[in-house]
Amino acid sequence: MSVNELSSKEPDGDDLDGVDRSRDLQGVAVLVVAIVGIIFSAFQMWIAAYGYSFRISVPYLFEIDRALQPLQVHAIHVAFALILAFLLFPGTRGTGPVASRLSRVWTRLNLKRGKQFVRWAVVDPNQNRVAPADIVLIILSVLPATYIVTEFDEIRELAVRGLDSGRPLHEVYPVMEPLVSVIAAFGIPLDEVSYAFLLGCLGIVLVLEATRRTLGWLLMGLVSLFIIYARFGYLIPRDTPFIGSLAILPGSWDSIVFNLWYTVEAGIHSTPVSVSVRFIYIFILFGSFLKLSGAGKWFIDLAYALTGTLRGGPAKASTVSSGFMGMLSGSSVANTVTTGAFTIPLMKRSGYSPEFSGAVESSASSGGQMLPPVMGAAAFLIVEFTGTPYSDVIIAATLPAIAFFFGMWVMVHFEAVRSDIGGLPRTELPNGLEKLKSGWFYLVPLFALLYFLVIANYSINNAGWLTIVLTVAIVSILAVYNERYGSLLFGSIIGGYLLQTWSYATAGTGLLNLIRNQFGATIETNSHGIIDAFVAAAGDLGWIAIIVSVLFMILQRRPDAPLLELDDGVKNTSEQVANQLGRPSWGKNPAFQFGTFVLRSMDDGARTATTVVIAVAAAGVVPGVISVTGLGPNLASLINTVSGGSILALLGLTGVASVIFGMGMPTTAMYVILVAMLGGPIGDIGIWIVAAHLFILYFGLMADVTPPVAVAAFAGAGVANAKKLKTAVIAFMLSLNKILVPFAFVFSPGILLVREVDGEWGLIGWSDVLEVSYFLPEVVVPVLGMFIGVYAMGVAIIGYQYSQVSQNERVGYILSSALLMIPEVLLLLGEGVFGIIGIEAGLVTFEITFALRLVGLILLAGLSSRNRTRSGGSQANTTASS
Repeated sequence: MSVNELSSKEPDGDDLDGVDRSRDLQGVAVLVVAIVGIIFSAFQMWIAAYGYSFRISVPYLFEIDRALQPLQVHAIHVAFALILAFLLFPGTRGTGPVASRLSRVWTRLNLKRGKQFVRWAVVDPNQNRVAPADIVLIILSVLPATYIVTEFDEIRELAVRGLDSGRPLHEVYPVMEPLVSVIAAFGIPLDEVSYAFLLGCLGIVLVLEATRRTLGWLLMGLVSLFIIYARFGYLIPRDTPFIGSLAILPGSWDSIVFNLWYTVEAGIHSTPVSVSVRFIYIFILFGSFLKLSGAGKWFIDLAYALTGTLRGGPAKASTVSSGFMGMLSGSSVANTVTTGAFTIPLMKRSGYSPEFSGAVESSASSGGQMLPPVMGAAAFLIVEFTGTPYSDVIIAATLPAIAFFFGMWVMVHFEAVRSDIGGLPRTELPNGLEKLKSGWFYLVPLFALLYFLVIANYSINNAGWLTIVLTVAIVSILAVYNERYGSLLFGSIIGGYLLQTWSYATAGTGLLNLIRNQFGATIETNSHGIIDAFVAAAGDLGWIAIIVSVLFMILQRRPDAPLLELDDGVKNTSEQVANQLGRPSWGKNPAFQFGTFVLRSMDDGARTATTVVIAVAAAGVVPGVISVTGLGPNLASLINTVSGGSILALLGLTGVASVIFGMGMPTTAMYVILVAMLGGPIGDIGIWIVAAHLFILYFGLMADVTPPVAVAAFAGAGVANAKKLKTAVIAFMLSLNKILVPFAFVFSPGILLVREVDGEWGLIGWSDVLEVSYFLPEVVVPVLGMFIGVYAMGVAIIGYQYSQVSQNERVGYILSSALLMIPEVLLLLGEGVFGIIGIEAGLVTFEITFALRLVGLILLAGLSSRNRTRSGGSQANTTASS
């Protein structure tokens, strides 16, 4: 039995009203979205595998050999996202305040037909059709990217001569001259305006509109304000206290548009989109392939099999599985809805309240984005912005993430004890050992990913690509493997590998290139020794497995694949497509399901990536404006002035700003904006730069469950049919460790397993571990303090340990948690108090922090002993009365 069979139901559309902005398309529109998404994913997979060079040759037919510039690739990337955004997200449902007012105006003017036409052209009330206005926007979305790809030499000249020196529209396209002349006759000087300027403005406006549709008014409004500020910020009086430092030099629209659209150093096509092109998309795609392969369902089943019978088992399983899936999806809301459809009904069934169930799911899902090795998209952004190796980032992020999920586990356990919630009967749960035996291969891509990134030191995008190939290879084998053909299948794969090795050893290239060479294609060859040939062929083993398995699929007359357990969405799509083709029997054919799996994964990955690409494109405007206008140093000066030079005040300001800016925003956009605004000051206070960026990330993720916005918590409430605000409050409380843990690793970098030596930060090595005088006080003590402090905070939040915890005792547990985790904060507050009265006191020393941690430990032990004694007395009284 699997978990989805135990789950009562998936969320209704009404349950998630206001959470999911996307359309529910049918018919031809679904096909169009799928085609665009598959092409988008294919484009990105090519980049991950081969870079920006496109060399494709089909003997006797055609040959393409072109290398694209980064700006061209970025423009294509954004254009794909814009097209999908206008296909998937409605412009308006006709129910908002602006639409309602316009409707009343049309009615008063008695323009009924005009109102009907506008409603037909623009409004999508049921979120189920692509409006004509969307088609216009889709066509317009192609134009800026087309210009950048085809007229790149002119763009290079514009960088020197200025955007206003570009050719006007009628010179670029002479066929448009009559239309341009007519428009100019009405006083609109279209014939004098650079076509490049028009397309730059169009591209920026399209990104803003796509941002409004996919992510709402908040991010769109913030980005718009920065654009307006870039043009009119010089009007701020320089002599005004505080805000006078925000005054900038005057700038023209030409320079602003050029810097925001036509460069990769600043603006929309800058670093955030570059990270999306090279890293984020391919890992979102990997997550889609892994999830739809059946790994998502298998991992949830395994988590329930291992923990489902424990006290509060369903919530503990949800914590584990939601963290894992949230790590891959990179979206707190999406993961809460998809994983929560399975986990929340089981939590409710076991006895947890709807509000607590939704809160657990949303809190764990948001926490998944700080869980290595994928960390949603955050790890790749940190790598790019800090220049830190990927392996260092994920190693540093490991212990804090484990501490957060340990705290979640503690809290759901104590809630189960308080409410007398047991586990599910073993008969209703999957068998853990059998589940592990039947799906261990789903773990292979994750271990391979770690190998590629940490041990082999492959580039991030190449590692993502190879892991996708490995995932597809595993599924292709599962689609063929059975007792009858298993030995022959693996024998054929080994034979293909040996044949590929022979090709490398004798011809200096792979077998496929050797065949292409026979048809006239030009190929490069390199001499290989026998060992090198074996190694080179091992790199092609995934493709060999795919090709051999596909050949078996074609040749099998009676396909049987007992190990193939694809995601239910893939199975449903396979059956629907087979019925549409008039071949219903194909729907259950393993070969047809395999093809559906590949294409559906590419489509699903593109859909998921659309909002991320739009978010990073829009967010790129903020650092772009800060860079181009020279605002950076002034902003840093203002922040330092506000914080008064206090590290504690600066961290507090950063945390509050991260939560505020993160409300309603995707993590990627929040991170980019906050790093642009606060990354400089927080990185200059003497802490490791990765610690500073992780601090921003943790607080930004807190925004997903912080009322009044709390998008992830509201999504969990929708799935659980619970009260939204109450769910959000509980989710906020369950996530409080996202506030304490960042302060802990900022003040105790040993938690991140890093050490500063001669002003340089680096991961600790074995020599550091053996240096007891360093390792014990700087690593072991803070790490133990963090975990024990998380435990104490869990007791305080739930209000139960062995028995009920009083309000006064909660204060004691909170104090013990603070003393154990962040004694430096208390000492810095003490220094501030002494400073007010004119006494300089350096209190933050190991001797004092260790003493405070010891006090916290003694306090926790005393409270726990008292609570346990009271629990024993209560049980004795209950027994006597019975």
